[in-house]
Amino acid sequence: PTPVTTLTVVPDPAPPAPVPLWVRSGRAIKRVATDERTQATARAVARHSLYVVGGARIVARRTWDGRTAARYERMLRAAEAAGNYEAAAEWEERGQRFRAARHRRRMDLLHSPLDAAKGVAVGTGMGIGTLVALGVVLAVATKDVADVVTPLMAVIKLISLLITIVTVVWGPLLTISPLLALLALWTVGRKQQAAPQWALPANVRSGEGEPITPSIVVKALRDLGVPALARAIKEMGDAGASMLGPIRIAGCGVEVDVTLPSGVSTNEVQGKRRKLAENLTRHEHEVFITIPQAARTVRLWIADSGALDEPIGPSPLVTDETMTADYTKGKAPWGQDLRGDAAALSLYQRHLLITGLSNQGKTVALRSLALWLALDRSVQFLMGDLKGVGDWAMFDGLATTLIQGPTDEHVIQVTEMVE
Repeated sequence: PTPVTTLTVVPDPAPPAPVPLWVRSGRAIKRVATDERTQATARAVARHSLYVVGGARIVARRTWDGRTAARYERMLRAAEAAGNYEAAAEWEERGQRFRAARHRRRMDLLHSPLDAAKGVAVGTGMGIGTLVALGVVLAVATKDVADVVTPLMAVIKLISLLITIVTVVWGPLLTISPLLALLALWTVGRKQQAAPQWALPANVRSGEGEPITPSIVVKALRDLGVPALARAIKEMGDAGASMLGPIRIAGCGVEVDVTLPSGVSTNEVQGKRRKLAENLTRHEHEVFITIPQAARTVRLWIADSGALDEPIGPSPLVTDETMTADYTKGKAPWGQDLRGDAAALSLYQRHLLITGLSNQGKTVALRSLALWLALDRSVQFLMGDLKGVGDWAMFDGLATTLIQGPTDEHVIQVTEMVE
């Protein structure tokens, strides 16, 4: 049979549909909006605009405090909240004196226009008389009667010149005065960082490792989530500074006593240690809260950022060649406490259980105690190391019994040794 040839025609694939213009525009807008430079520019614009708003708020509050007794009222409430009634009475007396002085000033304003008019009239008369007298002296000296009014005309010309200068300068001054006012408000707001946290520069926003100041401690306590504490701090005239004792250097950190206001217990602060540490831009293990003897007081120890993650240096067992050990009365050097002082431990008639994660220093901690004990010849070592990787090989010859290995036989030997 004759072969049949079949031809199959495959059409060209249809070209992709064009992307609508609005889709491309949306993608471009999204790409621009999510660009890091766009976000940085937006934050900068918002930051500098809010500096002006924050500066206006700060200046308004300062003006209000200067013109009214609001400052004295805040300090009075702060002293009452802290239970310091003697200071509260003193601030109340200061407020009364301020109000009395303000009343006198206002009463003086009622008579000031008349007094000012009298002063201007007297001053003008005396000034004209003085100028005329100078003119007479000048006329006698020059033998010219016209010189009698020469000093008076010179003063009139000077006044005319000043008016001309003010007329020329007044227009531009009115034009730039709003700009100068905005610049002054921006300067105040920038100095006080009066902008939201998200708008501040990265180096200001992070706050990582920033030094501990009274304002930072008070803000951390205010944002702790204890309503009574936040309310008391808000009512205090000094923004909560009266709660704090002096901030003292304590080892690799600082220490401060906080006197809590009435209605706030120490347990409420102790239970929020992690949040307090985060408010202070620290890790949880870098903040410790203790209760001193003073009532309604908590003591905060705040480490320098990252200080607890650094090595503490060599042991005295390495640096002090004259060190000796006394098992019954002495203490073994075992590291440093939070203040940076040497930490020592008495091992007399004591059992120890040392636990922790892998590679966290359990062996080193126990070995430092054992090496100190080895300096006392009365101490005997019966040692069983079921890990058996040579961590205790240096005691070969020092220990009465030294078993090292992970096998069943080693476990049996250690069990019999303990029995």
